[in-house]
Amino acid sequence: MTVHHPTPAPNTAVSAETASADMSQGEARTPRRVLRILLWHVHGSWTTAFVHGGHTCLLPATPDRGPDGRGRARTWDWPRNAVDTPWERIRGSEPDLVILQRPHELALAERLLGRTLGRDVPAVYVEHNTPRDDVPVTRHPMADRDDIPVVHVTHFNDLFWDCGRAPTRVIEHGVPDPGYRYTGETARTGVVLNEPLRRWRFTGTDLLPTLAERVPIDLFGMGVAGVPDHFGLPPSRLRAHEDLPQGAMHDQLARRRAYAHPLRWTSLGLSLIEAMMLGLPVAVLGTTEAHEAVPPEAGTVSTDPRVLAEALHAFHEDRDLAFRTGTAARAAALRRYGLTRFLDDWDRVLQEVTS
Repeated sequence: MTVHHPTPAPNTAVSAETASADMSQGEARTPRRVLRILLWHVHGSWTTAFVHGGHTCLLPATPDRGPDGRGRARTWDWPRNAVDTPWERIRGSEPDLVILQRPHELALAERLLGRTLGRDVPAVYVEHNTPRDDVPVTRHPMADRDDIPVVHVTHFNDLFWDCGRAPTRVIEHGVPDPGYRYTGETARTGVVLNEPLRRWRFTGTDLLPTLAERVPIDLFGMGVAGVPDHFGLPPSRLRAHEDLPQGAMHDQLARRRAYAHPLRWTSLGLSLIEAMMLGLPVAVLGTTEAHEAVPPEAGTVSTDPRVLAEALHAFHEDRDLAFRTGTAARAAALRRYGLTRFLDDWDRVLQEVTS
């Protein structure tokens, strides 16, 4: 069964300051029935939202804090119900549910638990990514079984993945409200990309020079330090800010005049939603789920990078326009991607799967 969430009707008559704030980071709620959930810390932003649901989240932890043992986040504010769980203690942890996020986790979880997922222990597979390879006929790793539901984070992914026999649902992202912080005092455009040189066309890294011709850019994220030299662009056109803590990055972004989101092939970058919640006006490459996330009053969505560059230039030239658009962007993001809605959706699925 596929569950779709309707898009709320636009309502731009909400000021940035008075827009109803959602749950903020660090506050975990108390669910009706607290579950013990085994899940790996794979995507920091998504996991941050999920652990705020108040369930006991058992996070595999290894001494090297590698990809299969990151445990609790070191630079994010997570509530106490997110618990480091060494590998050797997983077998006796008795989870009510396992959340899978990568194909190899199915065999790994069964080995560590000594139990079969879908039969001995309920499981859900969260698909964070757009399909690769032979799109749109890419088969999902869970496509041949009907005992592990697949939960997509966007309707686009639900449409493009071939999930075969697997039941599917859509639970759109939820983001802790960072609060309205926009000042726009720095006449530069913010961009957030992780590993942009390695991911290249996926992240739209190749589009940065086109944008930088019209507006100076400040690039934030992991692995961004070498990007200006790669393009031969001076700091006046492109500056890199390597791997700032989330709170510091939000403060820096809020000072920028506008936000650009050039990603080509991604489910929906949470940095875009965060920028909108901060109150920045946005210019977004119109691929995958972008048109759903950004209504017309909140910014510009286009598949033409030159259109995005001109929109950013307009925000730089007209601060009133930038403030009005950013106010609408914040209201739109809070309506659709608030943390409370996300946790409500997940509670329904968790209770259903474990009942």
